[in-house]
Amino acid sequence: MKTFTIYLFRHGITKGNLNAQYIGRTDYPLTMDSISRLRKIKATEHYPEVNAVFTSPLRRAVESAKIMFPQNEPIVINDFTEYSFGEFEERTAEELKDNSDFLEWLRGDMNARPPFGESNAEFMHRICAAFEKVVDGLIKTGTETSAIVCHAGVLMTILACYGLPEAPMAHWQMDAGYGFKLRVTPSLWMRANKIEVADTAPTPTRETE
Repeated sequence: MKTFTIYLFRHGITKGNLNAQYIGRTDYPLTMDSISRLRKIKATEHYPEVNAVFTSPLRRAVESAKIMFPQNEPIVINDFTEYSFGEFEERTAEELKDNSDFLEWLRGDMNARPPFGESNAEFMHRICAAFEKVVDGLIKTGTETSAIVCHAGVLMTILACYGLPEAPMAHWQMDAGYGFKLRVTPSLWMRANKIEVADTAPTPTRETE
């Protein structure tokens, strides 16, 4: 039976990541060091050739996609934008440690939300709806290989909701520039909305003797 491959890659680092800030909608570019790091990964490891590349509209995702896959024009999916942190945006956990709203949000209830942000449930439903449209479109058009270059929260949500083996979000953490290879079997997707996590990615290139 025909299968489809989707690669998930986390974008490179921004100054917000370096400062340990909650960065959702703030549109930071990649740092120069991160650009160099992604280019080094591309030169020494194997980003696969794919038929289509999807990103969020934010610069850090689009810039990363263009480094990883320069031969592909990124397809922007607005609903792949990172979590809306509301009043927590650009602040650190240390700055928020005495904030009652923050402490309530950290407990992880699906209906909890930062002030003026989105709830955990709203985020999950947004990401899942967008991902399902992408997968259904890939199957319908026969697009065998694709990549999603996006935010850690988005990718971890996809993996926690659809990945086999099943595991919580924390299990699917990934470094910048790295991620996972997914194998989509249409019958399994249609029946159970599940996707096999086949490997990590990119795969190291064997050095020649």
